[in-house]
Amino acid sequence: MAIYTAKATAQGGRDGHVKSSDGQIDQNLVTPGAGSNAGTNPEQLFAAGYSACYDGALNLVAKNQKKDIESTVNGEVSLNKDESDDGFKISVVLNVEVSGVSQEEAEELTAAAHQVCPYSKATRGNIEVTINTEAK
Repeated sequence: MAIYTAKATAQGGRDGHVKSSDGQIDQNLVTPGAGSNAGTNPEQLFAAGYSACYDGALNLVAKNQKKDIESTVNGEVSLNKDESDDGFKISVVLNVEVSGVSQEEAEELTAAAHQVCPYSKATRGNIEVTINTEAK
């Protein structure tokens, strides 16, 4: 049973427009590397969503373990050439900074967050995801 459903409409593909049903997202889209700053692209939107979701999962895991942390997640979503079919695929790098715990504890928390984050679950086994953890 869904507890929340986001709705968005895209028109025109990578050089089109995307809008959420509530109007909070209302963006022109541009092809990555096209040299235009007149919009965003699906990779940026995915990086923003995954970073936010993962940071939420990390803070939930820390709270459940009674650890007081502050964290920042910088997501990088790359569009890569897929040699297997001459198409494209994506990969993700999450650069995670955690303060309030040791490096070892930060790595344990980020590994646990990767197990419960809905984006991590959705991408597991489908795309390459690298998590770099740094205790601050």
